[in-house]
Amino acid sequence: MIATASRHYYETQLPLSEDPLLIAARLADSGLHESYVVYENGGSWSYAGGVRAELVLDRDGARLTQEGLPAAVLPWSDQPLRLVSRLLAQVEVPYWRAYGWAAFELSYAKGGDRGHLSEERLMHLVVPRAEVRFGEGHALLRAADQETLDALVDTVVAGPPARGGQPRPLDVYATDATRYRAAVQHAVDDINAGELHKVILSRVVEVPGETDLTATYVAGRRGNNPARSFMLNLGGTEAIGFSPEIVVQVSEDGKVISQPLAGTRALTSDILVNEKLRADLFGSPKEVYEHAISVKTGADELIDVCLEGSVEVPEFMAIRERGSVQHLASRVSGRLAAGREAWDAFGAVFPAVTASGVPKAAAYDSIRRYEPESRGLYSGAVLTVDHSGAMDAALVLRSAYRKDGRTWLRAGAGIVGHSTPEREFEETCEKLDSVARFLVPADDGTA
Repeated sequence: MIATASRHYYETQLPLSEDPLLIAARLADSGLHESYVVYENGGSWSYAGGVRAELVLDRDGARLTQEGLPAAVLPWSDQPLRLVSRLLAQVEVPYWRAYGWAAFELSYAKGGDRGHLSEERLMHLVVPRAEVRFGEGHALLRAADQETLDALVDTVVAGPPARGGQPRPLDVYATDATRYRAAVQHAVDDINAGELHKVILSRVVEVPGETDLTATYVAGRRGNNPARSFMLNLGGTEAIGFSPEIVVQVSEDGKVISQPLAGTRALTSDILVNEKLRADLFGSPKEVYEHAISVKTGADELIDVCLEGSVEVPEFMAIRERGSVQHLASRVSGRLAAGREAWDAFGAVFPAVTASGVPKAAAYDSIRRYEPESRGLYSGAVLTVDHSGAMDAALVLRSAYRKDGRTWLRAGAGIVGHSTPEREFEETCEKLDSVARFLVPADDGTA
């Protein structure tokens, strides 16, 4: 569909000398847009504010709304991601990029089964009214009108500093230990009975009081080295996160990459301790097995959508340091087969095997049986998708969430037959500390 001239973006470019992290925080805190997404991808940052086009997927189907146009609605089908693709093809904004999130529960319904769905949204994407793409030394600013573009320039160049504040660490060892350990033991029993090979079980930690999410993001990003990071306030859901791995990345020319991380030890300030923990990680049959079956599953999933013979594992069992933990990490890649697109790759690997289990269907049953509440954004994805067909989807872990006045953290551990409840609980605490030690109370924020 040909885009109309009235839907173009006004654009300008600016040189930058400031830390992109602070610019991202200032844009999020500017009040220019109630809805926004900040996304960091390997040194490139984006701010997406406001809504020109919006796509929502839920148990009833998919709906696209655009400025000045009637809504386009597609009823639920047995291929819900195809609905998303068809509606995005109708976006009339030139050179659009959509930003948003997918809930973990989308995994239950990728094949059309709505039996385990609630009324909650499964996916929420927006094409923004205002966008800033920036990194070291340079920024591209785009907006639907000149007034908004001028406001973006003012905020980027001369706006007030982002709020700071003193983090108040949260003790994540003090809650939920008994329930979580019991859940792990149930899952181990199921695995040893042959029901499945691996499942990731998570636990929730409530954050008391009011939290300044922007200040927490700044403090946490300085204390973490994530694969991706994000802030968002979209559709009533707020979150910040320091994603340790991608779900999938698809380039314009069809190259596909996934990045399974599985196998964990703590990361401390003591180099010698870290080396000892790393040796223990490589020497643990439980951790190596957990990682190996995750990589195999990731490769098998890409085979279904990639050219025959193109799927490979160019990196196997490296170490990635992510904030308060270190992981075994591998990379799986391939090239999309003819007639396939980014949404096919996303559907093949979502949810990440490192946040669900093996086999996935059995893992879903275990997750629903032993976890205290639905996951929502946790272990889903925050993603960008372009008019060109490129996609980048980050796994939502190491995050803080806020909705309806409630703020919480959530983390899980990979359970296999050799797992022990005590160690798996400890692993969740190690992961939670990636965020919990950087929480900034709202009343500690300073202008």
